[in-house]
Amino acid sequence: MSSRNIITFQEALDIVESLPESQQEDLIDLIRRRLIEQKRQKIAKGIREARKEYAKGEVKKGSVDDLMKELSK
Repeated sequence: MSSRNIITFQEALDIVESLPESQQEDLIDLIRRRLIEQKRQKIAKGIREARKEYAKGEVKKGSVDDLMKELSK
């Protein structure tokens, strides 16, 4: 299928439902693992960005009360 072909959500469901049960289960497992990996990558990116900000001295330190005061400004 070309990347230019766009299918609707319902069409995707119909395609998945046409697969044998074992392949549907494999697809669910594959999608779940890919979602987990995407979340891991987002977290890792956030950590890299936070480390860069910390190294540049762009990180503020304080208590929860300090944070709440800053947010209420």
